[in-house]
Amino acid sequence: MANHKSALKRIRRNEAVRLRNRYQHKTMRNALRKLRSQENKKDAEALFPSVVSMIDRLAKRNIIHSNKAANLKSKLAKHVAAL
Repeated sequence: MANHKSALKRIRRNEAVRLRNRYQHKTMRNALRKLRSQENKKDAEALFPSVVSMIDRLAKRNIIHSNKAANLKSKLAKHVAAL
């Protein structure tokens, strides 16, 4: 157990950040599923920029790796183009 005030604060802070990261990561995964399940190209193209923006934001904040973000965006762009 932590003995210092700052260490206790760090434990509280880490938990809050962890929960926020989990929420944002899960939200991104749900958005990906929603985009991949689109049958209509017009709807998919309308949804694509917001999903890409979400991926970029998570990569910038190091919630997901930048290479993973690039791979996801590439695969999504291919998927939308193929519809």
